[in-house]
Amino acid sequence: MSHHYRLRVYYEDTDLAGIVYYANYLRFIERARTEYVRAMGVDQVALKTDEGIVFAVRRVEADYLAPAKFDDELDIETRIEQTGGARLVMRQEVRRAGQLLFAAMVTIVALTETGHPARLPAILRRNLH
Repeated sequence: MSHHYRLRVYYEDTDLAGIVYYANYLRFIERARTEYVRAMGVDQVALKTDEGIVFAVRRVEADYLAPAKFDDELDIETRIEQTGGARLVMRQEVRRAGQLLFAAMVTIVALTETGHPARLPAILRRNLH
């Protein structure tokens, strides 16, 4: 099961060389993960309000393979690689016209508002299978 999120590179996303600043890829994949979770029917605001559960990034392993530039249209694919009681491992790939530019493995954990591990919400677990 995978999800695609498209975005355009704006001038503000680039550095002086006109290429996407490396840290912005993390922002791009964050947006894609948020939209993936939303597409699975999870309202993160309600989840925090009703169940006291939030998501946090625990680990990112990233490979920068080729530069994206101003006005490029990017496709970010997100897919679940592993699940656990309180964590998800996601593979995210950023492409331009099919060319792989950036790839990351991201570990997301569910936490209580006080920072303790929490089980993944039932709606998320149901939609993963």
